[in-house]
Amino acid sequence: MQALRAIPAIGAVAALAVTTGHAATGPAQIRITDVQTSYVYVPALRRRTGAIELVKQRLYNPSVSSRPIGRSTMMCTFFDPRERTCSGTYFLPKGSLVVSGTIQSRLLYEIAVVGGTGLFDNARGSLTVTSTGLRPTRREVLLFRLSG
Repeated sequence: MQALRAIPAIGAVAALAVTTGHAATGPAQIRITDVQTSYVYVPALRRRTGAIELVKQRLYNPSVSSRPIGRSTMMCTFFDPRERTCSGTYFLPKGSLVVSGTIQSRLLYEIAVVGGTGLFDNARGSLTVTSTGLRPTRREVLLFRLSG
């Protein structure tokens, strides 16, 4: 009988834990750079719809060190010749940030931060990417604006 009384209490504690969970990262900005290390374009059978881009990058914080501080991977699928939906993960020393959304050009875009791990657990916000060089390798400035 006592076990039956404990079940609602356990359920209430579990519901409270789910509804009160929040991001470990408060309002913050992270400004880093990247250098593309790998690019693979997988063509679609018809036109460009369904083609896939696979991108790997090394991440840097030039104000701290000339050595890489992390890495990233991104996969984009084309809807038409310009528009693509992308998802990516940025692996940093104290956790990762996950982004997802639709972009038209990799020269300048903004994409949603939809989650993270470690220090960035449940992170939300946006990532603005600005290309600063295309040759000999693509270089970009990344500005993460985290709201929570």
